[in-house]
Amino acid sequence: MEAFAFDTTEQYLLAAVGILFAVQVLYYLVLYNRIHLRSRKAGRNDLHFTQELSPLSVIICAHEEVENLRRNLPAILEQDYPQFEVIVINDGEKSENEDYLTQLENHYQNLYHSFVPDSSRYISRKKLAVMLGIRAARYDWLVMTEANCCPQSNQWLRLLARNFTSHTEVVLGYSGYERGYNWLHRRAAFDSLFTAIRYLGFALAGSPYMGIGRNLAYRKSLFFDRKGFSAHLNLRRGDDDLFVNQVACRDNTRVETDPAAVVRMQPLFHTKDWREEKIGYTSTASLYHGMQRRLLGFETFSRLLFHAAWIVTVVRAILHAHWLVAGIGILLFALRFTMQTLVINFTAKDLGEKYRYRFLLPIFDILQPLQSLRWKLYCLFRDKREFLRK
Repeated sequence: MEAFAFDTTEQYLLAAVGILFAVQVLYYLVLYNRIHLRSRKAGRNDLHFTQELSPLSVIICAHEEVENLRRNLPAILEQDYPQFEVIVINDGEKSENEDYLTQLENHYQNLYHSFVPDSSRYISRKKLAVMLGIRAARYDWLVMTEANCCPQSNQWLRLLARNFTSHTEVVLGYSGYERGYNWLHRRAAFDSLFTAIRYLGFALAGSPYMGIGRNLAYRKSLFFDRKGFSAHLNLRRGDDDLFVNQVACRDNTRVETDPAAVVRMQPLFHTKDWREEKIGYTSTASLYHGMQRRLLGFETFSRLLFHAAWIVTVVRAILHAHWLVAGIGILLFALRFTMQTLVINFTAKDLGEKYRYRFLLPIFDILQPLQSLRWKLYCLFRDKREFLRK
């Protein structure tokens, strides 16, 4: 019976591990598993979709990206959709982009392009490009994407549009990376997936708080009714996440997670590119309204505490040759790891991801919050003028 006799320290440690384990189970099963649950409902035809395919305008902002346009624009123009237009707003050197777009307009009657004036100085050029595209759009439904994004099928627009019900004003989609093979590719791909699990999970729970402009749709009337980007014109970023945070709510937002509705980017080859992207989003995250960011921060904190608690418990138990305590600590870690592996890999499969996460998952599990802290420190010590309009 000595094996079942726990001293006070062991009781506290086991209680801490148990409570933190319960918190993690709650987050994974109630929030992080929502994309998988939605995919199962869609497979059983338990979701309501509209049969009407409203005309729509696809808006793409391109900053000196002629190679990306050559690679991805045809897949957008050749969507299987009855009535849509594609508007490309060119920002930067116009010559090569202009030549290619003019040439392409001869083959596609629904392609139009314009440019951001070089003299623009008093607003974020990205926001100005988006607004120019919105003003040029003929249709109420707007689909936002970027020049480096390629739809995974010609059904992308149809799948987004099946969510355009009479009460819907915002549709959130998923954007990921094409499969790469080095360490940066895997880190960025997991970060993209886990970020989507969080913000799409909250949206499916009826509490949307952000979106990403690579795969996002909203009504033109909503944009003008809510005064567009006027609340954050002084910021370089915020044309997607802050705008969705401002306008999305339980009753007007839907989520599309079909793998054929996913858009993908080429794998990143330079850490600097990924760092700048993450710093950009981190710079606006502190402006989000709602409790979602704090709730996610609590999950991250409880995750790190869980890892610290079970490791301390196991190490102390081994040093004192109390194998039952060590076994309980290892068992709780194994149970959480199994749950986490199932939820994340089921979700990855539902979203058409090629990666599967198993043995690297504990590393990413700890690395992800450390990376987030790194981005926050970058924002803290950078010149604040770098995040303002230019």
